[in-house]
Amino acid sequence: MCAVFHDIVVIIPSLDPDDKLLEVIRGVKAQGFTDILLVDDGSASENQHYFSEAETQYQCNVLHHPMNLGKGRALKTAFAWVTEHRQNVRGCVTIDGDNQHHPEDIRACVVRMAEVPDNALILGVRDFDAPNVPPKSRFGNKCTSFVFKAFCGLRVSDTQTGLRVFPMKLLPLMLETDGERFEYETNMLLVCKHAGIPIVEQTIRTIYIDENKKTHFHPIKDSLRVYGIILRFFFSSICSFLIDFGLFNLFYWLLRSVWQISASTSQWIATIAARIISSLFNFTMNRKAVFHSKAPLTVTAVKYYTLCVLQMLCSAGLLALLSKLLGDGGLLVALLKLLVDTMLYFVSFRIQQDWVFREKPHAKEKR
Repeated sequence: MCAVFHDIVVIIPSLDPDDKLLEVIRGVKAQGFTDILLVDDGSASENQHYFSEAETQYQCNVLHHPMNLGKGRALKTAFAWVTEHRQNVRGCVTIDGDNQHHPEDIRACVVRMAEVPDNALILGVRDFDAPNVPPKSRFGNKCTSFVFKAFCGLRVSDTQTGLRVFPMKLLPLMLETDGERFEYETNMLLVCKHAGIPIVEQTIRTIYIDENKKTHFHPIKDSLRVYGIILRFFFSSICSFLIDFGLFNLFYWLLRSVWQISASTSQWIATIAARIISSLFNFTMNRKAVFHSKAPLTVTAVKYYTLCVLQMLCSAGLLALLSKLLGDGGLLVALLKLLVDTMLYFVSFRIQQDWVFREKPHAKEKR
């Protein structure tokens, strides 16, 4: 006989469900879960009877959005309800309503909660090398995991899993996390990483129904949201690079052609002048639009310009070394600078995310 989980709320966000939703509910109830919360995210009128049946036949609590607001907003609606109405529970588990999470795996993730730190986020992660995984799902999930590992240092094998266990102390932080749609699930992982919150993986079955044809995930629109932080940083960096690159070449030409200053000295002066101007633009963009940092301005400014000086010295030093070895012609210097600064770009992203604009671990919890 299964243990009864009276102190865990099962959260199921749902948009235009079918019979699988009721199968999911029966499955989790059979595993001993008694407190089930559905969020209807603006489903059509012809699908409303599923929520009515869940409420009357299976004693589920149901919350309704008058229109589709996105999975992220549906989860936040559920977290807010749990925070207000279930203050004495241990936590909650989020699952999908399409029967892609096996009831035993849901139970296993919740049981794991007692074996890890009391503030840990538990993820039910799938094996994308399994033969039943649709090619586009395998490629998309592996690509996303690689990108976030390379750029953000986020070592999670399944960034889009909907099976997650949250202890109660995590819910306030989750309610403050940015994102209204599928990007919310990635953003919460980044927030946990920055706050020093453990992310624990629990292996689960990899189940796809009809090759995932009924997913509400829009490949282009939602992928742009998921990769939001990286794309914003890329845009900010491109704009800053164009300012820096253009000013560098302008200053270098003036110093060499007009004032007849040596190549080495011209490179250093042009690099410093261009970087000072472009950095003012870049700092403002990254602080406000990319990382949405609320850390003190003076602290982030000192860290940013410390990094800026070190990056500038590396850029100028490497450029001087390479141009000495390969030549100091105008076009060659421009190409060498492009190579050097591209390499430093990837290093800069990680340092800015993990150090410059990072808030103190408990800063968000205090607000």
